[in-house]
Amino acid sequence: MADILSIGDTASHPIEVQRAPGITRIALSSPPANALSLAMMDALSKALAEAAEDKDCRVVVIAANGKIFSAGHDLKELTAHRKDDDRGRAFFETTMRRCAELMQAIVRHRCPVIAEVNGLATAAGCQLVASCDLAIASEEAQFCTPGVNIGLFCSTPMVALSRNLSRKHAMEMLLTGETIDARSAREFGLVNRVVPPEYLGTIVGKYATTIASKSALTVKTGKEAFYAQAEMGLSDAYDYAAKVMVENMLARDAEEGIGAFLQKRKPEWTHE
Repeated sequence: MADILSIGDTASHPIEVQRAPGITRIALSSPPANALSLAMMDALSKALAEAAEDKDCRVVVIAANGKIFSAGHDLKELTAHRKDDDRGRAFFETTMRRCAELMQAIVRHRCPVIAEVNGLATAAGCQLVASCDLAIASEEAQFCTPGVNIGLFCSTPMVALSRNLSRKHAMEMLLTGETIDARSAREFGLVNRVVPPEYLGTIVGKYATTIASKSALTVKTGKEAFYAQAEMGLSDAYDYAAKVMVENMLARDAEEGIGAFLQKRKPEWTHE
């Protein structure tokens, strides 16, 4: 990819952003842990916001440099604030709020967000993977929510896990704190595909390129509707989805896409 830049500096948990036609790749770049410190979360949030404002961006990929995708919150950073007058309460509240805002920014992002996982994703790092719309893992990837092992239940990762995995699988991860391999993660519903590590970038790139070739308006409409209807009862979900379909049918891209299909030609999207 071209157009490479970094947000942050080597002392404050930088991320690396690469841009190619239609695709923005954001890599956590603070090995070995790639911890979700406040600085890291702020950098990720900024990069996501910039991608949302970039009219040429169609897909976002979140990856990581190093052997660990993300070890979750920076426990050293959190522990240091136990010396505060309030024993760290204010800092803990800020950290959890920023994390929640980051995860919701991914879900509400106008572009599909793909997690590219080639290492260990634990606690909030696992939450980050679960929050993405798609997740592709290498055979070397591992996942866990180990908070229960250190007296801190992974309650916020639980929100993302419980919305992606079956309840039994989510509770298995949360209650045991044990690490699962990539194939188990696929069986649990945490990732879409598991591929050899040497093919991970290629497969993620194929997914991203395929999605980027679609109508941006259609994809945005569909992503918004997917998460909205998932929180509704069956009847309300159908009523809502029907209204979305009607509005989508009236869009220029739907008219063009259907016309192209009937005429057996390639559609020319205006993203309107």
